[in-house]
Amino acid sequence: MKKIVFVSMALAACLMFGACGEQKDEKKKEDTKPEVKLADVVTSLVPQVETYTATVESDVKNNIAPNTPYRIEKIYVEVGDQVRKDQVLVQLDASNLRQLKLQIENQKVEFNRTSQLYSVGGASKAEYDNAKTQLDVLSTQYAQLVQNTQLTAPISGVVTARNYDNGDMYSGTPILTIEQLNPVKLIINVSEVYYKNVSVGQPVEVSLDAYEGEVFAGKVSIVYPTVDKTTHTFPVEVTVANSNQKVRPGMFARAIISFEEIERVMVPDMAIVKQVGAGDRYVYTYKDGKVSYDKVELGKHMGEQYEVKSGVEPGAKVVIAGMSRLANGREVTVVK
Repeated sequence: MKKIVFVSMALAACLMFGACGEQKDEKKKEDTKPEVKLADVVTSLVPQVETYTATVESDVKNNIAPNTPYRIEKIYVEVGDQVRKDQVLVQLDASNLRQLKLQIENQKVEFNRTSQLYSVGGASKAEYDNAKTQLDVLSTQYAQLVQNTQLTAPISGVVTARNYDNGDMYSGTPILTIEQLNPVKLIINVSEVYYKNVSVGQPVEVSLDAYEGEVFAGKVSIVYPTVDKTTHTFPVEVTVANSNQKVRPGMFARAIISFEEIERVMVPDMAIVKQVGAGDRYVYTYKDGKVSYDKVELGKHMGEQYEVKSGVEPGAKVVIAGMSRLANGREVTVVK
């Protein structure tokens, strides 16, 4: 019995000493200062590059329609056809034109007769003037009617819409739409902070979802003179040369503009700590043997560095390794 008690006491002592040993190890581990590596916070000139989304538009777009309702006799083009300036596109009902032409022929006969009589004193000056005026009026009406019944292309371009068939009565919707595809343009809205940095002729890189990996050269063609008071942006027109007509109206585009270089605070991306369950970013800043946990506002990620808009100052030192045991205000050991 005594032997059993002795063994139990020995076992309890071992367990006690073991637990004490573990507690001492844990305490020793807690007392050991975490080892960290540091990097300097520096400033660097950072090009201000912004990307804007837009939809491609034709540079010029014309809707083809007569001034008054007519029946459509013949449409000579289809959607997708290339047309040249002054090409005849649509012939409207010419019955009125034919009637007017007959009236002109009759009035010419009357004018010639009156002119001959006037030359020999058989007609008055008023009769002569009246006959001439009527002929001039009919001739002007004929020219206008020809212009309205035979519709031509005002520009060279591509037919992008046809809204009627032969024999239809024109009812207000344009018969055809012609668009000029070289060049094409984008309208982007730029923040007012860049107003002084945008100028006509400035280069712009344009990419399209339809042509992944391909970059098209554009340039600023118009800078609008006013700023929207609600969005604090101003419109900028970007023109893209399109001689091969690969870029088509309606395509989704991204326009990339490089503005002036600005000196910005930079930190290594290894220094950035993301708070669990939130989108906030932090760094551990080292000073006088301790670290502080500081929230930062990040800008662009460039290579292995982040632009920092606020939260840390140039010349500070931030932790880039050994963060797992850190807490705000903890003392640390700096290692190379």
